[in-house]
Amino acid sequence: MTSEAAHFFRHPGFPDVDLLRARFVTHRYARHAHEGYAIGVIVAGVEEFDYRGGLHRAGAGEIVLVNPESDHTGHAGTPHGWAYRMLYPPLETLADLAGPRPYFPEPVVSDVGAARLLVAAHVAAERGDPLTTSTLLRTAFSTLLARHASVAPPREPDAGSRSVRLARDILHARMTDPPTLEDLAAAVGARPFPLLRAFKAELGLPPHAYLTTVRVRRARDLLQLGLPPAQVAAEVGFTDQAHLTRHFKRVMGVPPGAYRAAGTYKTA
Repeated sequence: MTSEAAHFFRHPGFPDVDLLRARFVTHRYARHAHEGYAIGVIVAGVEEFDYRGGLHRAGAGEIVLVNPESDHTGHAGTPHGWAYRMLYPPLETLADLAGPRPYFPEPVVSDVGAARLLVAAHVAAERGDPLTTSTLLRTAFSTLLARHASVAPPREPDAGSRSVRLARDILHARMTDPPTLEDLAAAVGARPFPLLRAFKAELGLPPHAYLTTVRVRRARDLLQLGLPPAQVAAEVGFTDQAHLTRHFKRVMGVPPGAYRAAGTYKTA
């Protein structure tokens, strides 16, 4: 069976928390990173994802924990695919519960109690019950943080950090008209290949892939404002709506129209 379905919606009590209920078989997430956390429970099957230099497997009942700005992928770990319920809280939501920058050292954990709380909060949110789901969500996040989080480790200084930071800022500023790698390197006072290596080492993605992530994030914000996908594609620098759709779905799991409507996407 290759049918897939994804239902994307927003938390009724925490508007900044996105939620996804999905079943995927052939869908593969492109390498990407979220501004906030990606937290979810596998409810069936197995998901595999590349994260922090290793391939990880999460099976039914296990919790996936991805930290902010951490590049990762995602695909089926068995021929039958996987189903899961995901929550995407911003950094501020968890920081309010646990301090400046909570960090999950393990990408996959087995915690029956926390998993049940996350699923219950997710189901209540899907039903539009803000009081119940807000209570359950706070309890679930607090439980996860108490049992599985630590303080984010300090980053080691890197000789390429300044060049990478400047290059990143240029890509944000020139999202619709990006420079070539050679021009980007010249603008930050570096050579192309050393910049490419430093950029990927520090941000997890080469500049062109990082730019795609930036465009998708901006597209997400514009879609939430109600702009039509065709207009959004032009405003963030994609060639056309089809170009936006292809990259948006590989990062977000649903096409831009379904995200804009916070609705359901299915394939046969």
